[in-house]
Amino acid sequence: MPRTKGSKNKPKISTDIASQIAEKQSSIASLMAETASITANIDTLKADLKEKKTALKVTQKELAKLEAKKAAADQKAAEAAKKSEAEDVLKKLLASGVSADEILEKLK
Repeated sequence: MPRTKGSKNKPKISTDIASQIAEKQSSIASLMAETASITANIDTLKADLKEKKTALKVTQKELAKLEAKKAAADQKAAEAAKKSEAEDVLKKLLASGVSADEILEKLK
């Protein structure tokens, strides 16, 4: 059965506008408080991020220096090993009776 034009499904109009205004104002106040809180949180996080980035840069520089020192030490150790090996070979050759001229020829 079709409904008549004067249907009972009309929205009810609230006449209590003052309570609606108060409700909206409290909602605005709470949203503003949340926004301020989030902004303060972001500021502290930005400060923490800046500190961490600075610490990271310092640590990376220290690491690069240490790696350079290690490479130099490794190179010195390799040169020392070569030198001691050459000295051992030279001693063996001299002990076996090879002359200095023959040793120089072998080195060339």
